Amino acid sequence: MSEQPVNRDVAAHYDLLNEWGPSDDFYLGLAMSADSVLDVGCGTGLLLHVARTTGHLGRLVGLDPDPSMLAVACRRPDIDWVEGHLGTASFDAEFDLVLMTGHVFQVFLTDEDVRAQFTAVRKALKPGGRFAFETRNPGARAWERWSPEHGVDIVGERGERVRVEHHVASVENGLVRFSETHRGADWPEPVVEWATLRFATAAEVDALLRDCGFEVAERYGSWDRAPFTDTSREIISIARPGRPPAGRAR
Repeated sequence: MSEQPVNRDVAAHYDLLNEWGPSDDFYLGLAMSADSVLDVGCGTGLLLHVARTTGHLGRLVGLDPDPSMLAVACRRPDIDWVEGHLGTASFDAEFDLVLMTGHVFQVFLTDEDVRAQFTAVRKALKPGGRFAFETRNPGARAWERWSPEHGVDIVGERGERVRVEHHVASVENGLVRFSETHRGADWPEPVVEWATLRFATAAEVDALLRDCGFEVAERYGSWDRAPFTDTSREIISIARPGRPPAGRAR
């Protein structure tokens, strides 16, 4: 079994594995209330596609470093698609809302990485703008369900049948390393992706936000806006820029 980068076929299956759900409804409601929206780590762009179809008339921008994901996203040309990372995109006070959905926050593994992202988000926001994102609550131990017996079978656009399974290799110091394997009956070999995600506590998230001049305006533990508790599956945050962090100018 060989380790391979994401290819177009896997990107095309992404929305089948991540069907529209309550989290998308939550973020769509936020997007529809904002004139300009930046979706960081937009993937295949489904959220912005639906926002435009639903009647959003303002500026919608999707940012993602993966060209195979953007190849799917750019099927809709009335949205701006940018390939790259937030730190290199150089947005400056342009958006009423910045979103980081799909647990994208968890790919940033160190405090330094997170602060760089949060600083770039703050720079991209207009005065009074909002930053919304979520991360899995480590107290819910989601990784314990990432095992082959919880695999998913999907049928692609061309009728291909694909099995997707996960396997956790290690859990250490809040970092979970795991593999995601896609295999199809007609594929010469499986496609295996390895990833590491950070599971930060609510206190750690809040400290990092404060370091970058944000204040948490709303905090939820589930997509129905239930209050966050130690056993909530999600840590859902809506933050606003507060005072500039010490030693830094806005």
